[in-house]
Amino acid sequence: MPVKEIVLSPEEAFDEHRFTQSLYEKLKLKNDGDVWVRPIKRSIDARGKKVVVRVLCETIAASEKRPLITYTKNFVDVKNARRVLIVGSGPAGLFAALRLLELGLKPIILERGLDVQTRRRDIAAINKQHIVNPDSNYCFGEGGAGTYSDGKLYTRSKKRGDVNRILEILVAHGAKEEILFDAHPHIGTNKLPKLIEEMRKSILAAGGEIHFNTRVSDFIIKNDKLTGLKSTDGSVVEGDALILATGHSARDIFELLYKRGILIEQKPFALGLRVEHSQQFIDRIQYHCPVDRGPYLPASSYSLVHQAQVNGNQRGVFSFCMCPGGFIVPAATAPGEVVVNGMSPSRRDSRFSNSGIVVSVNEEDFLPFARFGPLAGMHFQAAIEQQACAVAGNTQTAPAQRLVDFVDRKISSALLDTSYQPGLASVDLTEVLPDFISEALRQGFRNFGSKMRGYLTNEAQVVGVESRTSSPVRIPRDVETLEHPQVKGLFPCGEGAGYAGGIVSAAMDGERCAEAVVRKLTLKLNT
Repeated sequence: MPVKEIVLSPEEAFDEHRFTQSLYEKLKLKNDGDVWVRPIKRSIDARGKKVVVRVLCETIAASEKRPLITYTKNFVDVKNARRVLIVGSGPAGLFAALRLLELGLKPIILERGLDVQTRRRDIAAINKQHIVNPDSNYCFGEGGAGTYSDGKLYTRSKKRGDVNRILEILVAHGAKEEILFDAHPHIGTNKLPKLIEEMRKSILAAGGEIHFNTRVSDFIIKNDKLTGLKSTDGSVVEGDALILATGHSARDIFELLYKRGILIEQKPFALGLRVEHSQQFIDRIQYHCPVDRGPYLPASSYSLVHQAQVNGNQRGVFSFCMCPGGFIVPAATAPGEVVVNGMSPSRRDSRFSNSGIVVSVNEEDFLPFARFGPLAGMHFQAAIEQQACAVAGNTQTAPAQRLVDFVDRKISSALLDTSYQPGLASVDLTEVLPDFISEALRQGFRNFGSKMRGYLTNEAQVVGVESRTSSPVRIPRDVETLEHPQVKGLFPCGEGAGYAGGIVSAAMDGERCAEAVVRKLTLKLNT
């Protein structure tokens, strides 16, 4: 199975009617069934004046041809099997449930929010009426935060086999096969809901349970072992173990853990603003095109990093969750706060480009909130979000400033058009952000302007605040067993517990926790 790299034009690579035939032609092979050409990786190379697409592919004899994916939805009936509770139906929770099904245990998912379709109503209310439902929003509900805030599948994980398995499961539930070989795979906010529905159907068909609109109010712990959960409606559900996969914004769960004396730790994270340019402008920089990128190249992205010096300390400033052809969305989880995030539809065809530009923050920065113990970082985060809401008018209108104006410490006399539906208010963002974050961002934007000519412009604007980059709390767990060191049967999982960042890494951690539960329950693990 020789592996070769071929170079295609954007039209050959991204016209779905030409892509496969182009592979055969470049390899000088006939597409007659004798040889199968399988793409392994497709990536854009914009380093030269002419943008090309590099495709790594392997050729396989027809007699050795195998299915593109090896994963199959082959579950036994677990209706009467041992019960494992899962709090949260984001990627960590859903993939934990699917893995439990494969291993013969019954997953019972408790989700505070609503199903993926009904959830749309509450998301519309945030955008149009500025009403935030604390249980159903861009962060909470079936599918988790990633469902309605982009759907990127890129991960820095080096465990390629595990990554491929996650991607195959997504394809088996309706994702396009191209995510298996694109260098930066992406499903899109408009496509993810249907895929999430299919995953739900798999879980229910095999005897698993999913309970929406069910918020956990307490843990049932007997002799230092977790045996069940109480919900806000007074009901009790029991299980042999709990996978806690709440996501990074479940502040009430963090508060409950602290109140119950269950060990948690504060954790560094990053906080800043979201910058919005015209997508055509970013394309001109990245693709060296005089007008636009043309009909075949996808909307271009970027990744930037700088080490700022502030008050004698080094601060990382970096782009986060860059959304080409996307929208800025309101990601608050409670009234009285403004939080922004980014998303892109599958076609990435918005006229806007946006990215979080954030600054690393750590435990020393949380000292003014030290009275909150391990929740100090969470309260630091919340205070900035509440200030953003207050200075912008106490709605979901977001505080904003033109980019050069922010760097030069000027209030913008007028703002630009925006993809952020609730609207923007021109304010001095130094009234929102701590001084050290503002200064680090200024240094970062100046540096980015030197790396991407034209990036630092008043034809861009910054919107606040980008604060939910990762969990401000870590829930400790044993390195080997993945079980909480204090409460037996509790398996902290995913982004909310501090062990993942993004859809794929959260899904992988969900599978790991499911396997750890199986080992804990002394069942034989057949992988």
